[in-house]
Formats: sequence, C-alpha cells, structure tokens
Amino acid sequence: MSAPWWDVLPADYHRQPQSTPMHLQHPLKVAGSAALDHVLKTGLATAVLAAMAPNLLPSRFRAELEQMELYRELASRGDAAQVFAEPPRGLPILAEPEHVPALAAIGARVHRLSFDSPFQALNPAVREAYAARRANRRATAQHWTHADGPRRTLIFVHGYSLDAYWINSQMFSLRWLFRQGWDILLYTQPFHGSRRERLEPFSGFGYFSRGLSQTNEAMLQSIFELRLLMNHLDDLGTPGVGVSGLSLGGYLSALLAAVDDRLAFAIPNAAVVSPIDMLMEWSPMREVFSLALPRMGLDMPAMRHIAAVHSPLTYAPKLPPERLLIIAGAGDRFTAPRYQSLLHRHWLGSTIHWFPGNHVVHLHQREYLRLMRDFMEKCLPA
Repeated sequence: MSAPWWDVLPADYHRQPQSTPMHLQHPLKVAGSAALDHVLKTGLATAVLAAMAPNLLPSRFRAELEQMELYRELASRGDAAQVFAEPPRGLPILAEPEHVPALAAIGARVHRLSFDSPFQALNPAVREAYAARRANRRATAQHWTHADGPRRTLIFVHGYSLDAYWINSQMFSLRWLFRQGWDILLYTQPFHGSRRERLEPFSGFGYFSRGLSQTNEAMLQSIFELRLLMNHLDDLGTPGVGVSGLSLGGYLSALLAAVDDRLAFAIPNAAVVSPIDMLMEWSPMREVFSLALPRMGLDMPAMRHIAAVHSPLTYAPKLPPERLLIIAGAGDRFTAPRYQSLLHRHWLGSTIHWFPGNHVVHLHQREYLRLMRDFMEKCLPA
C-alpha cells in the first residue's frame, strides 16, 4: 500500500520551482500578474491570520490537537462515505422571488433559496459549539431559471470572502452562460454573506476564528448543503447538474466530485488543493507557522493530515476523467500552479487548461469560458 499524499509530498513542496506552458508563451504576462498576486495575498493572509490568532496560542492549540484525532483517523481510511453524511430528501426550501434588473433584462427568473441547515458537526467534541453559531444555520443560495425551465444547471461556488452574487456573476460571465441555455445556482458558503455573525469584521471571518476543527466542519457543511441543493434540483426535475467555483469554491467543487456521482461535470478554477502548503507561501502566515509548529512538535505531514479529511487528494473522484476540467492561472500566487498540477496528477486523465493571468485577473479568460461551455455541453448535452 502506497504512503498517503500528506506524507509523500516533500516538506518544502511550497518552495519548489514551478513552470507551465504559459511561462514560455506569455512570460511577461505571467511575471506581471504574479507580482500583483504577491501584493494582494499579503493583505488576505494578514486578515486570515487575525481570525486564527487567538487559537494559535499554545494552550488553545494543544487542546485543539486532541480534537483532531477523529479527522486524522477518517482521512487515513480514505472512505468518503464515512465522512460526508447523506443529506435528507424533501427538506423544505423557501424560494423567494428577487428582482435583479441585470438578470431580468436577459429573461432570468431569480429566487433566493433559504433553508434551516440540518447539518451536524461530524466531530462530537465541537458539535455543540458549532451549532451555537446561529446565523450560519440558515443556508442561502441564488437561483436563476429560464421561463420554460428547469434546465441543465451550473452550481457555482464563490471564493473565500468573495461571496457577493453580482461579483461572481460578472467575474465568470454567468449571465453569458445563462444565455447559452443554462440555469445558474450560486451557493453561499458557511460564515459568508448573511451567514456571518453580527460582530465579525468581514465575510468569511468565522471560517477560521474558532480553530482548525471548526474550519474542517465548515468544509464538510458546504459539501452537505451542496448535495442538499442537488436534491432540491432533482425534485424540481432538473435534467442534470455540474459544478464550478473559484479558489476555496474550486476546492469544494473538486471535493464534491469525490463525493457525489450525480454530477455531470466538475470544473474547479484556481483550486486550493492543499491548504496547509498554500498557507506556508503566504507571509505573514509562513513566519508564524514556521515558529509555532516545531514548538508544538508538528511538521508539515502532520498538519496536512489534520486537514486531509476534506482534501480532494484524499479520495478518488466519483466522475470519470473526461468529466473533469481544471482551470489554472500560470501567474497565480494565491493557489500556485504546483497545486493545480498536483490535482491534475491525482485526477489521472483529466483536462487542465492554463491561462497567463493570476488569481483575480484572468487574462485570456474568453478562451477558457468557451472551453467551459463546450465541455459542459459535451458532458451534459441539451
């Protein structure tokens, strides 16, 4: 039996050189976009560190490590069915009409979906504390449908702290995909948007503010609720569903492909893949972790193991490779090319498309949007 991925990756994987076809074809665009990402990610890393800081105190961190044994054990088993609970059928979902002028102009009927999430934390040690975050218990999504629907549906999952529906619609030309004949469902992740607690300083703060165990549970909750929304679409008579998302949303898209075989396709965009390695590239996160981990008797494989329970690298995909498409930026320094290549190798036979931009500036985006459309049409014909 081969060693698990968290042990196989070199400890300094986050420092290893990386290259893509774009480095040769568009060297100036790649270098310029990478430089911009280095500036932007420092700001985000500082915000995430502020959320995590109280739980990095030695006394708290040692106590939390005891809660991590369950996640490590389940990751070692590598059985997604033991980790990701089957969501219920027939859950009441409120669908309230919304008037969005830009969407009304293209004939979209828009509803705000909301429901009381029945998710329960996997780990009994954090179940009560996790459920106490009341705002997070009301799940939400925005659903665009055609008048003659339901039609084939793309579920889109936003990135960390980037939850506004209009931003994702604009950034990924979702209105254009709607005009191509697809219904669209935009899911709001835990602790984002209306699910954010009243005094939290920014959307997504709650993802990291209560420790790594609750970060793990937020990932599991996202998959649970995405599958619950897939049940809802099934009940409406939707002829097929695929998923895409950016960054953290790309991570969850890739993970969903390892959990639910009802997906017609999965298209992760700039996916995180290995959160622990990624954070070691982010200053000032890198400096804090470099000092803290040895004092706790932890190394990179041990930290990866803690988060492996929700990594797509831990599980075989449920979809065949011809239904898996990875979109990746050669100049991305938030979720660097090395991680997209890692996912591509894990998804043996999948397709990867490189563009010369970074994490937020997607140069040559028109090319991959057309590729996405054609890929979606091939996987789920009208």
